[in-house]
Amino acid sequence: MNQIIIFQDIEDRIKDAVNFFWTTRSGQITRQEANDVSDQGNRGAVTGGKQLDGFVTLLREILITNGVNDNSIFCNSRLELPGYYRPSKKWDLLVVDSEQLILAVELKSQVGPSFGNNFNNRTEEAMGSALDLWTAFREGVFKNSNPWLGYLMLLEDCTGSSTPVSTRSPHFDVMPEFINSSYIKRYQLFCNRLVLERQYNASCFLTSKRNHIDTGNFQTPCKRLSFMPFITSMLATILTYNATKGNV
Repeated sequence: MNQIIIFQDIEDRIKDAVNFFWTTRSGQITRQEANDVSDQGNRGAVTGGKQLDGFVTLLREILITNGVNDNSIFCNSRLELPGYYRPSKKWDLLVVDSEQLILAVELKSQVGPSFGNNFNNRTEEAMGSALDLWTAFREGVFKNSNPWLGYLMLLEDCTGSSTPVSTRSPHFDVMPEFINSSYIKRYQLFCNRLVLERQYNASCFLTSKRNHIDTGNFQTPCKRLSFMPFITSMLATILTYNATKGNV
């Protein structure tokens, strides 16, 4: 296969993944309430997991359509990769073939109301995962691999994420682009800079309103961070690997 194949109904498939996110999240909270499970705030939905499996399924289907062997794709188990600062870290989707790491994808989401603390947690997680993997890569942990790293974030679009918020830095000036910026803007800056600083090869940043649970409608605040450039970059890596090492 020497060309990238993109589904003609890709927008609808992304909506299906967003719909799955909201539906799964809502179901987890409802089940906990029915069982009288005490879990502060939205933690019940967070600890339930699997909300982004719609995106995992979509990425897997795209990879298989573009010639990746199903046996080389890991999205349910065997997702751990060794690190430098820690023994291993679990990713959300891997392609591993002939003892080579082809790609690794991290999928994250955030829903209100605690955007401040969770934003810091998400950024630290993403930067730490990339640093850990690339340092292990430098040390030869992944043998002859030249991996592609992808980061996808789905953020709730609501008053709490779209309203400008203040910053606090009593000793030094905050970079001007962060002043009075919303969390949507801050995530946009963050995802762009992950790629700019080559921590990840590509990043995708989507937002969606909670009341779009039925339609799966979503927004792309930055064209560079839309889904199409993300999967195009991913599939370019697959084409390169196929051309130089044989089919995955």
